[in-house]
Amino acid sequence: MARIKSILTEAKQIERAVALIQLGARLQVLESETDLSYERLLRLYKEVAGKSPSKGQLPFSTDWFMTWQPNIHASLFLNIHEYLNKVAVLDEIDTVIKAYRLYLEQTQSQGLEPMLSVTRAWRLVKFVDNGMLTMTKCRKCGGHFVTHPHEIAKHYVCGLCNPPARAGKGRASGTLQLGAPRDEAEAAQSVAH
Repeated sequence: MARIKSILTEAKQIERAVALIQLGARLQVLESETDLSYERLLRLYKEVAGKSPSKGQLPFSTDWFMTWQPNIHASLFLNIHEYLNKVAVLDEIDTVIKAYRLYLEQTQSQGLEPMLSVTRAWRLVKFVDNGMLTMTKCRKCGGHFVTHPHEIAKHYVCGLCNPPARAGKGRASGTLQLGAPRDEAEAAQSVAH
């Protein structure tokens, strides 16, 4: 019986690793979230992705999540992630995978380039779990956005309610266009909920 269980456990680990590879996760994420050996993960990565994994360190700074557009994308993902945590009983990495797939669906349905990679999404969850980032409610729209934990919540206004002066002036791909048929508060509500 133990042999069958170990085969089933290994099959689930491989299934998770394949899902993460298909979403573009870095090898370090796979190592952290599975019990498979480095050699097996490397072979699996090459087989699934058709290429060797990227080298280099994972992004570590919380600052990336504080800039205007990345903050909106990170907040969208984290709101989805938090919702799934409340309504479904899943292992943490499975919640990240499902939330990231839903995030991709949302960005694609809006015609936007996703700014958040699955590796950054995974790192974002780790930052929140470790108290390095949190969610703060915008006092204007009521949406919840990624912030530093010492943000003064009473006065917080999100980047959708108070966009930077040059917001939306960049390239069309991946640039959030706020002047569309909906007003800013409506846009914030759809991102935050």
